[in-house]
Amino acid sequence: MINVGVLGATGAVGQRFVQLLADHPWFNLQTLTASERSAGRPYRSVVNWRLDAPFPDAVGEIIVTPTTVESVKDCDLVFSALPPEIATSVETEMADAGVAVCSNARSHRMDRDVPLVVPEVNPDHLGLIDLQRDAGRDGFIVTNPNCSTIVLVLALAPLRSFEFSDVRVATMQAISGAGFAGIPAMEIYDNVVPYIASEEEKMETETRKIMGTFNGSEIVDAPFSVSASCHRVPVIDGHMLAIWVDVKRSLAEVKKAYASFKSPFSDLPLQPARAVEIFEQPDRPQPRLDRNRGRGMTVSVGRIREGLRFIALGHNTIRGAAGASVLNAELIYSKKYL
Repeated sequence: MINVGVLGATGAVGQRFVQLLADHPWFNLQTLTASERSAGRPYRSVVNWRLDAPFPDAVGEIIVTPTTVESVKDCDLVFSALPPEIATSVETEMADAGVAVCSNARSHRMDRDVPLVVPEVNPDHLGLIDLQRDAGRDGFIVTNPNCSTIVLVLALAPLRSFEFSDVRVATMQAISGAGFAGIPAMEIYDNVVPYIASEEEKMETETRKIMGTFNGSEIVDAPFSVSASCHRVPVIDGHMLAIWVDVKRSLAEVKKAYASFKSPFSDLPLQPARAVEIFEQPDRPQPRLDRNRGRGMTVSVGRIREGLRFIALGHNTIRGAAGASVLNAELIYSKKYL
């Protein structure tokens, strides 16, 4: 068993990490960190559990510690749900001290030597870990992308054998993406907010890095453009994307590519049987009906039309955040980087 911890364990993404790790077959969850005001008390007494899953009693008595290098000295790996303004320095300090960091924060995603990984799309980018170690770092940092970017790259992955140069995407993003207290009720009820700070820029840059090529020393960005328009809608969980790609193939060829797409990994505990699932019904996918497919790890695709135009949907706090990071850690462990 690998001893692991969660940094920022009381927030929305931190709670998802705890839920997914509480009974994980490979990882022993032993350390939970939070702010100084929560430190020194059992996790059950400081967390306001808000997930649609039962509180995992097995971790309830873990004493919460401050988010410091000293707190995680007995961990082989930590999962970071820290806000970016804190993650930037803390994750670096922990990696330099010999701890492996799987981060959901945006702080290091675009660093030249940090892998930005979606296992079904770019597992070879883990080779950047060797560059970090060659530079003298005892641990390493691996990141997962923004929650909407993950849905986009998985929806594009089955199309990689087709040539395209232009991707356009409009998102309809759930309110849980802003955290428990992230958006006021009076702002989102009966409303759509056509702006999410930095979201469009993240989708446009992260997608090209993830789908780029690792040449042994750096990532060469994918040779296509991405244009994104991001919107917050009154849905609790599940980011929906309307996607346009200039693929000049028949609908039959495109649907066959989706139907035959398989993950290169079948032995990772959190890997769903289908990473991408295609729907033929004209009104699917839908957040309420389809966000939890594959335990929240499957991206659903439907309404595939000439153009090429289609809809994609994924659970933003599972596949788009904590679940993505845990799946990365499983891949890292299976590749013997730990």
